[in-house]
Amino acid sequence: MLFSRCQAPLRTSVLIASLMLAGAYTLPVQATPAVAAVKANQAQKQLAKIAAAFHTARCKFDPLLFATANGDSRYDDQLGLAISPKVRAAQFTLYRGMQKQLMAVRRDQLGAQEQLTYDLLTYELNNAMQLESFPDHLLPLNQFDNVPSTLANYAGGTGSQPLETVKQYQAYLSRLNQLPGWIDQAIANMKEGIRSGVVQPKAITVAMLPQFQNLRAATPEASVYYSPVTRFPAAFSDAEKKQLTAAYLKTVDSKIAPALTRLVDFLEHQYLPASRTSTGWSALPNGMAWYAAHIKDSTNLPLTPDEVHALGLKEVARIQQQLTVLGPKLGYDGPEKQLPQWVGAQTKFDIFTSDEQVLDAYRAIYAQVQAKLPTYFSLIPKAKLELHLEPELTRATASDHYTPPAADGSHPGVFWPVVNDPKKYSRVDMVSLFLHEGVPGHHLHAALLKELDLPDFRKFSTENPNSAAYTEGWALYCETLGKEMGLYDDPVAYYGHLNAEMLRAARLVVDTGMHAKGWSREQAIAYLVETLGWSEPRARNQIERYMVWPAQALSYKIGSLKILELRARAQMALGDKFSYPKFHEVVIGDGTLPLPILEQRVDRWIAATK
Repeated sequence: MLFSRCQAPLRTSVLIASLMLAGAYTLPVQATPAVAAVKANQAQKQLAKIAAAFHTARCKFDPLLFATANGDSRYDDQLGLAISPKVRAAQFTLYRGMQKQLMAVRRDQLGAQEQLTYDLLTYELNNAMQLESFPDHLLPLNQFDNVPSTLANYAGGTGSQPLETVKQYQAYLSRLNQLPGWIDQAIANMKEGIRSGVVQPKAITVAMLPQFQNLRAATPEASVYYSPVTRFPAAFSDAEKKQLTAAYLKTVDSKIAPALTRLVDFLEHQYLPASRTSTGWSALPNGMAWYAAHIKDSTNLPLTPDEVHALGLKEVARIQQQLTVLGPKLGYDGPEKQLPQWVGAQTKFDIFTSDEQVLDAYRAIYAQVQAKLPTYFSLIPKAKLELHLEPELTRATASDHYTPPAADGSHPGVFWPVVNDPKKYSRVDMVSLFLHEGVPGHHLHAALLKELDLPDFRKFSTENPNSAAYTEGWALYCETLGKEMGLYDDPVAYYGHLNAEMLRAARLVVDTGMHAKGWSREQAIAYLVETLGWSEPRARNQIERYMVWPAQALSYKIGSLKILELRARAQMALGDKFSYPKFHEVVIGDGTLPLPILEQRVDRWIAATK
């Protein structure tokens, strides 16, 4: 779901310089080859030890985000309590210690790949520490992303946490037993948020409350958390089924049900009345600095809200011009700004009558892309992509998304289309959406990452918040490849691409508008309705997502623009020597990279190829 591909170069020099300085230690003393080899081996071992410890620490602090969601199944029995102030303080103390350990490693004694690992580890630690002073933990719940709903979705066993073995059932049960403690900590945090003025907008509390009300069940047996024991795999013995059924029933009845009641009562009677009437992050204590930190975290670049806002307006105008040219090819001859509304009203694009027909259409697009892939990519993962509909629990508030495959092969990568009503599901956006969420977008990057020989903190990096500029930028860049692949020869599919790109440009406008320029929620919704031709409910769903996830939506467009900028630079410099497969190999061949480091590597490839 999320840089700098703008025509005007973005300011990456500051970050590039800081990353280079991180490795600028004392010059190596001349030594014999044998001594040098020993020192290099010691430096490599030191680095590997720190890198492994960093990944383990992140997974234990937040295993849902940094392990399970990234396809690392080793921590599937842990929930973590990163929102606890004590745990949070311990995390930052540990990271400070790792920074000191890393500074003691001689970067110049490392090989090329180890130097890249060194730079990435430096970046990750520095990035984590810059958010220490901002109380994100006081906002532990929202309608778009919350732990109780994530665990409820995992109950289906088809997502990032599979349920196919007794051990996997026990791991999920372990997490359920930890959920009440997490809920109580979240309530404590929100109480502190009320005292300190760090609370969600009232509209967000109203939006998320029904989720937790719906998670409660009339009986334990009707609970979504109990549902795994209603569909045991056939290989389970009767004794295993009996033991697991009793354990799940006890946990749901005596622990989870009372915790959910406590949560709903608190949200209804204390949090909702205390929720704020303002919209953006700037209304929070130290909110402008907090939002600026999120911009840097999401984009990897030192951009100001004004710069991002201006870039968004510029991109909206550019895409609007392209849509004006395309309109007549769709049979439209009305006012240029009314094209999105006209397309949205055309029932001829709603061609489906069942969920399965929607999935079949995506499978057909998948086959077309697969046929074109070798022309543009030399690095193609072995893991296949599956398609599953978004679970009913989160369908009303979710966006189409992708979950990566497990590194151990226990579950594949999955594209999750959100289909509320197949009869109203338009074919307009499907090609562009598949290129982004499926192949070659998120799946090609995330699945390939699991197959590369990399340290764990690099291998399991697709869902990390500060990777969004690369991961979402790459996926949006992949949407543009539909033109080269001939997938946008159909004007309807090309309109879908331009409209999707318009959304990413409009995000720059509304995100900065709300969080830095004083826009109201209603003003932002109206902007999306007018610019994209969306219905008010659809626009509201997206705007409320940006309200609770500040700056994340900026990463898509800024990242995509950067990759396009680098490709244009390579094409101009290399001429006939330019190769799409080689360029893409440089971009994704070393895994997830911050934009400044990606730019350095592309520039080196250009120089070497010339």
